[in-house]
Amino acid sequence: PAGALRSVGLGRLNPARRSGTVALPVVFHPAYVAPLPADHRFPMAKFGRLFERLVAEGVVSVETAIEPMPAPRGWLELVHTPDYVSGILEQRLGPEATRRIGFPLTAALARRSQAAVGGTVQTGRLALEHGLACNTAGGSHHAFSTHGSGFCVFNDVAVAIRVLQAEGLIETALVIDLDVHQGDGTAAIFADDPSVHTFSMHCAVNFPLRKQHSDRDIALPRDTGDDAYLETLAIELGSLLPGTRPDIVFYNAGVDPHVDDRIGRLSLSDAGLAARERMVLASCRAAGVPLAGVVGGGYSDDLDALANRHAILHRTAAAVLAG
Repeated sequence: PAGALRSVGLGRLNPARRSGTVALPVVFHPAYVAPLPADHRFPMAKFGRLFERLVAEGVVSVETAIEPMPAPRGWLELVHTPDYVSGILEQRLGPEATRRIGFPLTAALARRSQAAVGGTVQTGRLALEHGLACNTAGGSHHAFSTHGSGFCVFNDVAVAIRVLQAEGLIETALVIDLDVHQGDGTAAIFADDPSVHTFSMHCAVNFPLRKQHSDRDIALPRDTGDDAYLETLAIELGSLLPGTRPDIVFYNAGVDPHVDDRIGRLSLSDAGLAARERMVLASCRAAGVPLAGVVGGGYSDDLDALANRHAILHRTAAAVLAG
C-alpha cells in the first residue's frame, strides 16, 4: 500500500476520528518487509500481514496509517557508534558481525532497519500527543551500541528515546519489555543513565545466554502460564510506574511468550496476551503516562496466526482510546 499511505512530517498529523474520539495512531512503512532468502527462519512477512489484518479489522485504514520518515544517520549515531552505523548503511559489515545479526546484509535490510527506527520515533511523538500510539514493527532490543544481534540491527526504542530527549520533548523514559527474551541491548545502552529505567520480564532459559543487568529483571521459569505470569506482572506494574514517574513508556509487546511460539517457552494463551496488554495499557493510562507500543518478537510458520497475536496490542490500544 505504499502509494496510498500518506507520509506525515514529524509533528504533523491528523488521525481519523470515530464517534468523536481520536482513532489509534498506527505507524507503518512498506519497507518494514525486506526480502529474505526463502528458507530464512525469521518471519519477515509478518509485518505486512499484521498491517493487512489491522486494515481488515478496521483498527486502521490505508488512508489514516502514518508512514514515518526513515531514521537519518544522525539519529542512529545518538545510540550506535559511527563505524557500526556505516557498516550497516554501506553494507560493509564483516562476516562475523553479520552472522551475529542473523540477516544477510543488503541495501533493502538497511532501509528496513532505518524505517523501523523512524517508525518508533514517530510512534513516540504520537504517543506524547495522543496518549497512546502503536508501531507495526520495532522492538529490536538485542542491538547494542556497537553491534547487532538476534535479528536486531538498530535499537529503535533506544534511538527514539534519545531523539525525544535531544529535542526536549521528554526528560525521562521507562522501557517495559515483555518479549520472551531479555532486552539485553537496551539494558546495556542505558546501564549508566538514570534518566531511563529499563524493565525486562522474560524467560530465564532462553536467548541471550549471557544476560545484561536491566534496572529491574524478572526471569520466569519455563511454562509459567497465564495465571502466574499475570500475577507477577500485576505486582511489578504496581510499583514500577509510581516508582519511576516517566515522561513516556516504550512498551515492547513481544508475542513470543505464546504457547505456540516456535522459540517461546512461557506458554501464554491468546487470552493471556490480551490480559497482559490490557494490564499494561490500563496501568499507564491510570498513571497519566503516554505509551508507545512496538511489536517485538514472535515466531511461527503460520503467518496468519502470528499476525493475529501481534494485532492483540493494536486492538487493545484502539479499544482503550475509544473509551
